[in-house]
Amino acid sequence: MTDDTGLLEHALGSVPRRQEGYTTDDNARALWACSVIQRMEPDASERWLKLADIYLAFLLWLQKEDGTFHNNVAYDRSPEAETASDDCHGRAVWAAVNAWAELPDEGSRWAAETILLRSAAAAQQLQFPRGWAYTLAAYSRLWTVEECYPLQMTRPELLEKLQAWTLIERLEGNLMDLYSTSAEPGWHWFEPQMTYGNGVLPWALYSSYQATGRDTVRRVAKESLDFLAEQMTAKEGWIRPIGNRGWADRGHRSRWDQQPLEVMKLALAAREAYRVEGSQEYKELIRRCREWFHGENDCHRPLADPSDGSCCDGLTPNGPNRNKGAESTISFLLTEYMFAELHCGRDELEKRAEMLNI
Repeated sequence: MTDDTGLLEHALGSVPRRQEGYTTDDNARALWACSVIQRMEPDASERWLKLADIYLAFLLWLQKEDGTFHNNVAYDRSPEAETASDDCHGRAVWAAVNAWAELPDEGSRWAAETILLRSAAAAQQLQFPRGWAYTLAAYSRLWTVEECYPLQMTRPELLEKLQAWTLIERLEGNLMDLYSTSAEPGWHWFEPQMTYGNGVLPWALYSSYQATGRDTVRRVAKESLDFLAEQMTAKEGWIRPIGNRGWADRGHRSRWDQQPLEVMKLALAAREAYRVEGSQEYKELIRRCREWFHGENDCHRPLADPSDGSCCDGLTPNGPNRNKGAESTISFLLTEYMFAELHCGRDELEKRAEMLNI
């Protein structure tokens, strides 16, 4: 799925559909995946680092002078018409922070730092919840991570230039206000409707709690995640993502089509909850998310193919959607990574890493 420009967005089956081009969204997800997975497989880290540099170059290329990111690009590298996306901005910032924190090469980390510094002013202008969530998680990680590799700018200097603490407090407050407006007995959520990428909202608050230490934030993070996990669990016990054919509200919940991205975001929130709460229920939730990809789902059919690391684009009433695009494949790889990180010993971790190919 990756060429010398970046990660292609869609596939027909397993064959890339070049005519549908690239997105910054997918290349940011891929950069995030490479940044963390390369730690799992030291003997093959060079492969991951080469891929990471392709995705870093893509983000550098698509970042505009004002620090925002163009998202959609045709196969001939020409930008496509679009409306600016807060979500895209947040994903790119999150990917850049992971690259800055995880990649060992100074040049790559310098590129990630450049992306972050250029994005800072635009981050102050974000207006939508999922853009807030990604950026809040990114800045919170930057605030709490230990600096592992030397770079020209120290972490405190970078935090000061980004005005990180001010933005953490503002975005955390935005999500808390959103929750207080929409949540009520029987509906512990940030919005009147559950739509897409839901797990990023409790994930972001669990992330910011580790920076700010506010107990009210931890309470809302737990309450909302537990509610989301309940809404995404079938009575039989397996994961049932909220479908994109109508989403969910207080009186309705769509069953189809189920998206791999929703399962990965639930696992992501559960991993952060496990770090804070230490509860085995969140470790078990990550396991159930992982098993959804392998057939523990409403159709009892696997979506993931461990032989090549690919993943079907969704689950329909008739079974898996056989197309295997970038978003779905990376969602599987990241879920597999999170499961392996918490459940496997070193030997098993390396064995699993060998099959993760983007």
